[in-house]
Amino acid sequence: MKAAVIGSTGYGGIECLRILQGHPEFEEISLVSSSQAGRSLNSSFPHVSHLAKMYLPFDVEQISKQADLVFLATPPGFSSQYAPSFLEQGKIVIDLSGDFRLNDPDIYEQWYRKPAADPKYLNQAVYGLSEWFENEIKTAQLISNPGCYPTATLLALLPLLKEKWINPASVIVDAKSGVTGAGRKAQQSTLYSEINENLRPYKIEHHQHIPEIEQIAGKCSGTDVTIQFTPHLVPMNRGILVTIYAESLNKYTRKEALQLYHDTYDCHPFVRILDSRLPETKAVQGSNFCDIGINVDGRTGRFVILAAIDNLMKGAAGQAVQNVNIRMGCPVTTGLDIAPLYP
Repeated sequence: MKAAVIGSTGYGGIECLRILQGHPEFEEISLVSSSQAGRSLNSSFPHVSHLAKMYLPFDVEQISKQADLVFLATPPGFSSQYAPSFLEQGKIVIDLSGDFRLNDPDIYEQWYRKPAADPKYLNQAVYGLSEWFENEIKTAQLISNPGCYPTATLLALLPLLKEKWINPASVIVDAKSGVTGAGRKAQQSTLYSEINENLRPYKIEHHQHIPEIEQIAGKCSGTDVTIQFTPHLVPMNRGILVTIYAESLNKYTRKEALQLYHDTYDCHPFVRILDSRLPETKAVQGSNFCDIGINVDGRTGRFVILAAIDNLMKGAAGQAVQNVNIRMGCPVTTGLDIAPLYP
């Protein structure tokens, strides 16, 4: 297969390249960037200077001639404009932005403050939470890759919601992300002196991933779900840790909860249920794993569910390639059988 990565000067795009370079099914990878066209990859990313690649200009016709599959690792608002052109050329499109995640155009415009995609393509898009929408992904032409926070939150929350073990109107998500989640664009809030030795909450009540989580949680559980979501930026490069508090609707034990999660995920190689320890970001860094742990607080009557992912891997490029594997009929681990970096 031949692939094009559009937006390959960002963290998500270059992570796609890192994975695809070791993927046995990809023979050619084109890198596309309007701002860096004609320059070498080395000019933006010295760590891959051994790859003699040049950035290509953004040209739909030319890219369509060179690629069977297109990764859009672009900011919100880009994919909604250009994904339809690639779809009309018969290309498979994997969109890493949020442009096709929300079904309702009005909700998208409310949370993203940008014009929504054509409803025709919103209806066509398949949400790419790999472990929960595998059958739909197998035939999808447009795959909308989930956000990083939604990936960790939904994988941790959906088993309990689906089985009606928790109150869907009383879910609290405390989420913490490394700085790469804010993107590569220079901004004051992510300067070293601003983020080092600092822990900062942001976008309380207003984060664009809130409606995405609620939409998919509602779809999978068959009921309306409301979450209280508070994200934080922490001084590390990679990683997301979510801690979820959910009111139990019965007196379930931790043993019963662990069995539910094992029954749900043991057939999925990238979700690891932890029986004897709790998730931590270091244990998944550089990998496509999601580690999940669960406790039951008998005093408060709440489940405490924790999940850790690498935001650039399972939260972005890794899951995108996992979805491509599903779509192309490859084993899901192809190109992704990567052990976490340690220490």
